[in-house]
Amino acid sequence: MSTIFSNTYKNAWVLSLSNAVAGSTLPLMHLAGTLAGSRLAPSPDWATAPIALMILGTACSVIPVSRTMQHFGRKTGIYLFLAVGIMVCILAMTALNIGSFTLFCIASFILGSFNATLLQSRFAAMESVGIADRTTAASMFMGSGIIAAFVGPEIALMGKDLFVTAYQGSFLMAATCIVISGAMLSFYKPESLPIATEAGTKTSGKHLFLNPTFCLALASGAIAYIVMSFIMTGTPLSMHEVHGHSLTDTKWVIQSHIAAMFLPSFFTPLLVRYAGLRGMMLVGLVCYCIATAIGYSDNSPQSFWMQLVLLGIGWNFLFIAGTTMLPSTHQEEDRFKAQSINDLTVFSFQAIAALSAGWALQLIGWHQMVLFCLIPIAIMILVLAWERIRTRTPKTSG
Repeated sequence: MSTIFSNTYKNAWVLSLSNAVAGSTLPLMHLAGTLAGSRLAPSPDWATAPIALMILGTACSVIPVSRTMQHFGRKTGIYLFLAVGIMVCILAMTALNIGSFTLFCIASFILGSFNATLLQSRFAAMESVGIADRTTAASMFMGSGIIAAFVGPEIALMGKDLFVTAYQGSFLMAATCIVISGAMLSFYKPESLPIATEAGTKTSGKHLFLNPTFCLALASGAIAYIVMSFIMTGTPLSMHEVHGHSLTDTKWVIQSHIAAMFLPSFFTPLLVRYAGLRGMMLVGLVCYCIATAIGYSDNSPQSFWMQLVLLGIGWNFLFIAGTTMLPSTHQEEDRFKAQSINDLTVFSFQAIAALSAGWALQLIGWHQMVLFCLIPIAIMILVLAWERIRTRTPKTSG
């Protein structure tokens, strides 16, 4: 296994750092988008709609983004959607300036394609190294998100009063970050890989789902996002609007949560070495269970902080484990198909979770929202057990 400072990881470093700068747009949207959305929305039930639409846009864009990268290459595909990200920032500024909730929602939905591109880039980082180094490359890429975790919310507040219209300047600064990211991406030199075309694809989507390990990898990513997105999307409203905590406390909790999503990536490869990918998934589920207990028992800023930090750690273990496991479930020429099916499923469920967060907070309250997370956690435990039984039981002929 190569050291991360060797030439082996050059492309992984470029992609990771470029992603960190461009990715600051997303936590900015989670904070500024929710709060700005609550001001523009016709009712509180729709306050989280911009975030939900961004995630829905991510799910809808997975296949177009994957096809774009498949036909034009990873680098060209990323550049195309970086341009889309800049356009979206300008559109969001316009929506805020004229006070249009509809236009702001449209901008949020289109931003999903930008998000899908950044997420697909993790596969480019993994493809740039050997099989033995893929966990490390994935961890590097995800770990770089800690930069975005702090830069994004800071930009949101720094730009909040830059113009007369609140948060308009935030999106201008986000567009600047995307431009910087594009300049950094010029140092990325894509590796030559087997051509993955529709004609060359040997495995059908249905056949992929017959593989229990593929289902486990997909479930790990989906459950990671369902629980995380449901709670994270509702947290700014629950903290600031319902429980009356300050905007500063709310910002710190969101920053800490996003940092916790990515900070464990620095030691994830060691955990994989000793516990394995399935062991990582179990540890992630334990973090989710503890976070649920804390969130149900107390509503103080400290409780929100502990809950969201554990939520971030649990997401990291589940998502990286699923991402790292995925390439082992298909042939190299099927990578675009498997990756698009995985991300489409994962982010479709995330969109449902985010869209229902605001509605659930108004209808059943915070404590019941937290308890609801036990359902997807239980499902993930069952999938883990099912996959272990299926892969350990020898097939017998009828």
